[in-house]
Amino acid sequence: MQNEIPVVDLEDIASGDPGRIEEATTALRTAFGEYGLVYIRNHSIDFHHLESFYDSFLGFTTQPIETKAELSLDNIWYQRGWTPPNTERAVIAGGQPDFKECFFVAPEPLDPLAKAQYPAIYADNYWPKDAPGFDASDFQARYLALGHALHAAGIQLLRGCAIALGLDPYVFESIVHGGPHVTRALRYLPLSEAQANTDILWGEEHTDFNLLTLLPGGRFFAPNGEKCGRPDDDCGLYLRTRQTPEHPQGRMVRGSTPTGCIVAQVGQQLEILTGGTFQATPHIVRPPKTAGYSRTAVAHFVHAHSHQTLFPMTPFRTPKALSAYSPPVLAGTYSTKTLVDIGLAPPETMNVFGFHHYERLEQQRS
Repeated sequence: MQNEIPVVDLEDIASGDPGRIEEATTALRTAFGEYGLVYIRNHSIDFHHLESFYDSFLGFTTQPIETKAELSLDNIWYQRGWTPPNTERAVIAGGQPDFKECFFVAPEPLDPLAKAQYPAIYADNYWPKDAPGFDASDFQARYLALGHALHAAGIQLLRGCAIALGLDPYVFESIVHGGPHVTRALRYLPLSEAQANTDILWGEEHTDFNLLTLLPGGRFFAPNGEKCGRPDDDCGLYLRTRQTPEHPQGRMVRGSTPTGCIVAQVGQQLEILTGGTFQATPHIVRPPKTAGYSRTAVAHFVHAHSHQTLFPMTPFRTPKALSAYSPPVLAGTYSTKTLVDIGLAPPETMNVFGFHHYERLEQQRS
């Protein structure tokens, strides 16, 4: 049932027409309440620009590992630049890392105060250099333009989310203003004959830890390097729906984006703020059954500002929600803890939280 997930038109949300707004927000309540995912129409993403960006990104990924490794920045937990394959893992993946390489940028201006407090997640962008067949300035310009356009679509959708929940239309926009938003370009790696049809996945089942994720669609490549369609019906994005008495484990639904649409997913931060009314999307990316295929994709992650408190908003503070999402935590602390959990930040990173100047008293006493 590939068309069961609702489609929301961003022009309906911005129309000022009560009937169109009600249609869009009703669809959002179903989409984000049951699936944690919605298809978006009239999002202003230029698909020709997206295709050109993928061409540029592939020009980077085909460079030697030694060249890419110069932009592999473990000191900022890979939050900018190149993330090598087998680095990131899902929290409940049983230790299996994801079979992909990534490149992270921040397309929006950075809050200077938060940058001083959270230097890794508010880090400056790091860019590759020109190389044969690769124009670094073109890559940078296309990347930033795409990330900015995805962010703008996300902000429009968040206004619809607020209206759908009976909140001030700009409440989520204020929560994410100045947040550590990032855009990630991904290349899912081809599997060998020995790896195909095993338990190796392009992306283990997980939920995103940010507030909202925007996905403009990817591109498959055949073993000969040519662009191709989906290699088989089982590969690609799948999501797990909310639990029901009839389906206590939820249902696995394949993401099959209607022509001209992009995808938006609920992240953990939005689930917490809405007390579980909107549910973070458990999703998985399955590789093709046949060896040799690869895929490129882009994801834009909208984050709550690191100073925002993650706790159910007042209308959603039911006893169940208070039990599930306590205690309150700053978004910056939450993000840092998650980056430790998925293996990007070292465990000792958590030592920065709390009072850590006890040595002052020790020095006085000595």
